[in-house]
Amino acid sequence: MRFDDSLKTVLAADVSTAFGARAAFRQLVDLIGRGRAPAEPALVARLRDLRVTVPAEVRAAAARGLALADPPAALVAFFAEDTPEIAATMLRVARLAPEEWDLLLPQLGPHGRSVLRRRSDLAPSVGRALEAFGSTDYALPEPVASPATAAAPPAGTGASGAGERFEVADLVHRIEAYQRQRGAALGLTGATPPPVHAFRFETDAAGIIRWVDTGPRGALIGLSLNHDAALAPSHHHVDGVAAGAFRKRATFADARLHVPGESAVGGDWRISGAPMFDLASGSFVGFRGRARRPRAEESAAATRSMAGGAGAEGLRRLVHELRTPTNAIAGFSELIEQELLGPVPPRYRDRAAAIRRHVAGLIGAIDDLDLAARLEGNALDLRDDVVAVAPLLARVAQDLAPLAALRGGALALPEPGAARWAADAHAAERLVQRLLATLLAAATGGELLGLAVESAGEAVTLVIALPAALAGRDEAALLALDDEAVSDDDGAPLLGTGFALRLARNLALELGGRLDFLPERLRLALPSAATTAAPGDDDGDAPRDHARGGN
Repeated sequence: MRFDDSLKTVLAADVSTAFGARAAFRQLVDLIGRGRAPAEPALVARLRDLRVTVPAEVRAAAARGLALADPPAALVAFFAEDTPEIAATMLRVARLAPEEWDLLLPQLGPHGRSVLRRRSDLAPSVGRALEAFGSTDYALPEPVASPATAAAPPAGTGASGAGERFEVADLVHRIEAYQRQRGAALGLTGATPPPVHAFRFETDAAGIIRWVDTGPRGALIGLSLNHDAALAPSHHHVDGVAAGAFRKRATFADARLHVPGESAVGGDWRISGAPMFDLASGSFVGFRGRARRPRAEESAAATRSMAGGAGAEGLRRLVHELRTPTNAIAGFSELIEQELLGPVPPRYRDRAAAIRRHVAGLIGAIDDLDLAARLEGNALDLRDDVVAVAPLLARVAQDLAPLAALRGGALALPEPGAARWAADAHAAERLVQRLLATLLAAATGGELLGLAVESAGEAVTLVIALPAALAGRDEAALLALDDEAVSDDDGAPLLGTGFALRLARNLALELGGRLDFLPERLRLALPSAATTAAPGDDDGDAPRDHARGGN
């Protein structure tokens, strides 16, 4: 036979310190809530004495810890006396007999009874008892008349009829008086409400937020986790993470929520939630979760700032670190392929050749990332060169001949002419090469991409026909092709067609030109060079290995 002296130990504990009071409070709540100690008035009175020194978050945690313990009615009534948030934590999960609810309901305030009205698992008699409090819970208290208002006639009383009242005007007067008195009691008169940094929420089975533990609740109640595709984008308050989890009835974390308006809860949030199911039927009843403000590195403004400044510099350093081992892999695979280190079986030579081809594509992607980072960080160093367009197109077509053969397409070069661009020679060649490589990668067997050079005022324009796989798309669709693979074959842009086109567009703008996206073709316009160029620049063959940004 064993004797449980846990209660005696808790009652004898030192509660003079903050730590001792918190520990005694939680232990005593646990003993009463789990039936290991009787819910007698003396013990509940001891909890009331401790409640004065125990922080609200500790009391809320103790209430949450009894979610599945079926605490007695006296303990439920004790927590129902606490702040609205702590009372709601207990009242959402408490399970009492109907007669116990009948005794407890008069002790609850309007907020506590509103929590119970949202529960669907209470007995019908409890629901009828709650309905009996309707007029009391939803009526505003009579405002306390000040000396100034006491001398004034009642709101809505007109001179034409003594005692005649206009109910709407009287109701507005009572609402304003109630808000003034409540604000004065809370010390909020004339002060801006403090911002909210976190809150808890619950939704119904349709994904509509029906309960939050903080205010202003009007800005949150009614928002939906359901990302209906039929809604306009401006009505989508959550991202696809929360919407997908809602459809699958799955747990989600750190999804985005935007609360419109300028209230204390307005702005961006990161929300996490878990589905709730009815214990009796197993049916889905909604989500329960919590929200927090996004950290500095999670905000869109911080992301843009990082991309434009330190982020771009960090990306450039990362690219530099990637380029060194990648070049080493390319060089070593070429040594094996060419048998410069000794005889190699054909099987391994083929593998080395495949590795070299893939690494070449990776090096091109690394160069593109470096160029994008320099453009984003305004670190691209450009020279004032004169570039002959026809020789440039001939060189690029020769460099892209292996890709054209691989894809089965071809470039139809225009007749040689005297058109020249006033642009950095290396950057212009890289722009044209990346642009033509991207289009060739989308070409199919036997497809011919025509090129034309046109001079129009102060610009020289290169017009390129789009392959059939890209034709008919508008600018937005072409620039969003990162996730839509045009081809899985060799030669496709490693970072995506959309990335390559965006990079070409940005580089064209940096060179003082523009890239236009037409339904059947692309039009690259760069500044035209003066006809009296320096003789050394006529052939456009300026040294291609001089140091500059973008390499």
